[in-house]
Amino acid sequence: QVQLVESGGGLVQAGDSLTLSCACASCGRAFSQYFMGWFRQAPGKDREFVAAINWDGSITYYTDTVKGRFTISRDNFKNTLYLQMNSLKPEDTAIYYCASDRGAPGRTAALYEYWGQGTQVTVSS
Repeated sequence: QVQLVESGGGLVQAGDSLTLSCACASCGRAFSQYFMGWFRQAPGKDREFVAAINWDGSITYYTDTVKGRFTISRDNFKNTLYLQMNSLKPEDTAIYYCASDRGAPGRTAALYEYWGQGTQVTVSS
């Protein structure tokens, strides 16, 4: 069973930075076989794609609203996924979830099999 645990959320001001982490303690060496993604859900809105990364980190995907501000990365030795968020805006306020799948789900939330519990990011103006 894949168990993903997000951390690093918090309350920040507009323009600040945060780095989210997603650790998989149960993955062992299999972590490098999982395609990973970050999604977010703001109050009253649907869950939306933020960023994704392939198995070895050589290919990344971003939604247009975060391009140039957010960076997704992974450390397969530490079984950890990261999301570096710079120049945060109030509209980035949401619960951020990491997700994984052995396939290539890309930007589609429904194709990811495993999900973390989420971490809250609040950006004040």
